[in-house]
Amino acid sequence: MIATEDFIETAAELPKLTNEEIARYSRHLILPEVGMEGQQKLKAAKVLCVGTGGLGAPLALYLTAAGVGTIGLVDFDVVDESNLQRQIIHSQATVGKLKVDSAEIMLKGLNKNVNVVKHNTMLTSANALEIFKEYDVIADGTDNFQTRYLVNDACVLTGKPNAYGSIFRFEGQASVFATEEGPCYRCLYPEPPPPGLVPSCAEGGVLGILPGLVGVIQATEVIKLILGIGEPLIGRLLLVDALSMGFRTLKLRKNPECPACGTHEIKELIDYDQFCGIAPPTETGPLEVSSFANVAAVAEVDGIPQMSVEELKARWDKGDKPFVLDVREPHEYAIVNIGVPQIPLGTLTGRLSELPADKNAEIILQCKSGARSQKASLALKEAGYTNVHNLAGGILAWADRIDTSLPKY
Repeated sequence: MIATEDFIETAAELPKLTNEEIARYSRHLILPEVGMEGQQKLKAAKVLCVGTGGLGAPLALYLTAAGVGTIGLVDFDVVDESNLQRQIIHSQATVGKLKVDSAEIMLKGLNKNVNVVKHNTMLTSANALEIFKEYDVIADGTDNFQTRYLVNDACVLTGKPNAYGSIFRFEGQASVFATEEGPCYRCLYPEPPPPGLVPSCAEGGVLGILPGLVGVIQATEVIKLILGIGEPLIGRLLLVDALSMGFRTLKLRKNPECPACGTHEIKELIDYDQFCGIAPPTETGPLEVSSFANVAAVAEVDGIPQMSVEELKARWDKGDKPFVLDVREPHEYAIVNIGVPQIPLGTLTGRLSELPADKNAEIILQCKSGARSQKASLALKEAGYTNVHNLAGGILAWADRIDTSLPKY
């Protein structure tokens, strides 16, 4: 267990509660496990929320309501209407605003006493250690592997516990990593999955309520760490299945050979985009940015020529009729499509008979943002097709730059 004394040296240093705060937190104060001193510890604590999206939203809201004195927010995205299905810290009124500004409005509206520190930046190897050193607990609410490894390694190097959560579709995970006695994220996942194997929430979807459930679990773990009570999820991985409303806990062991927390071979932060085998993200945009969302200017990726939506539109306008295939799922195709045939990526190699018989014929593959169609392009190339192109940016780029009347999801 992490003792609160690791955060605050002596009880004499704890800030006093005002009469207004005593009234506000009265339900905490009558809990013997919290009491006056515990609430003072919460007021003195500084927690960094990495991301203000699906997980960061309930996490920051409940920490603010609980009386955590300083909430740091790291994000560099702006609020989009598609966020509002799950990111309850934002609102219709803040669409288009920076997420850190939008979140601050909600947090200050909930608790005027909270000190909100905004880090409107992408978390990188260059700034993570400097940002983390000012906080007691780091809460990871990100949606990509490169940032998870970055957060983990920065927590190990700075000695900060990592209240971890992740979500996908109807399932979630939570744990507490990087404590002295417990494992870190690398102990559980020594290597990242191959690029594109695990889709982001933007590609695979997520039940809007699920991040609320997991984010509240993260907030609970943060508060337990600050107060030094209960049994935090150190050495345990909590698995959540929202469809069955089932909860399972797996025991985790610290790996003595872990390069981060075991052998301590990792002495500085590395290039995590390269470590995860992906193209570096853009300087602005969501933490869950797709590697293929903005590659229209790139001629080729992994041997696959990239075609812009403008080039495809120009060819259609000239009367050219290349074979274009949508590799999204049927339920996505029903939301929006550009009138081309559709075969899901997962069944593509079993349905090659539906493609042009001539393997030298031009085939252009399209998905939502370009990631799945890139995988489909590589699969067709391996199957002997010689003239395969990926539509960079997918149907989202088409809706942005060609037909703005189309819905985006």
